Amino acid sequence: MSYTKEESGLLNNFAIEPKMYVADYPTKAQQRGYLFQGLGAIVLLAGVVLTAFAVS
Repeated sequence: MSYTKEESGLLNNFAIEPKMYVADYPTKAQQRGYLFQGLGAIVLLAGVVLTAFAVS
């Protein structure tokens, strides 16, 4: 673990930084999957809202 010592004797610990990487653009199949997930979320949310209106 890396640390520095100040003039007053205090230690400062620094976290180990993770390796960075560049994200890849999603493929057509991944984009289609995101579309279906979004549509499913919209349908689920609409169902919850409609159920709340029906109960109240």
